[in-house]
Amino acid sequence: MTRKINKVFQQSGVIPYRINDGKVEVLLITTRSRQGWVIPKGGLCKGMSPHDSAAKEAWEEAGVVGRVTTEEFGNYKYRKRGNTYQVNLFLLPVETVLEDWPEATARERKWLEVNQAAELVKETSLKRIIQTSWI
Repeated sequence: MTRKINKVFQQSGVIPYRINDGKVEVLLITTRSRQGWVIPKGGLCKGMSPHDSAAKEAWEEAGVVGRVTTEEFGNYKYRKRGNTYQVNLFLLPVETVLEDWPEATARERKWLEVNQAAELVKETSLKRIIQTSWI
């Protein structure tokens, strides 16, 4: 009997945030199908560090730019189309919010206070990471 080996695909992502009136706000984006709210994430880019790859995803998917932390903030796993993905997360203090970005027509974005953002994301482990006292 043969056992199927489950490969875990590695991704990197960011939690984009800003301080607004003394409160931390997190930027969430919709999935391409606009069925739910997520953070910018994607596969690791060849030749790029995980945090640089995460910064690229933030620009492509959410249209935000800043200096991504080099230290991993947390990680979580999720399943999609029969595959398992592990996302290594980094913090992104947002410096610039672009009006035009590569996936602007495919996604919506929304600034939310930490607890509101945690309520909107589906993945339980991502909810916990967002709610962590991190600023």
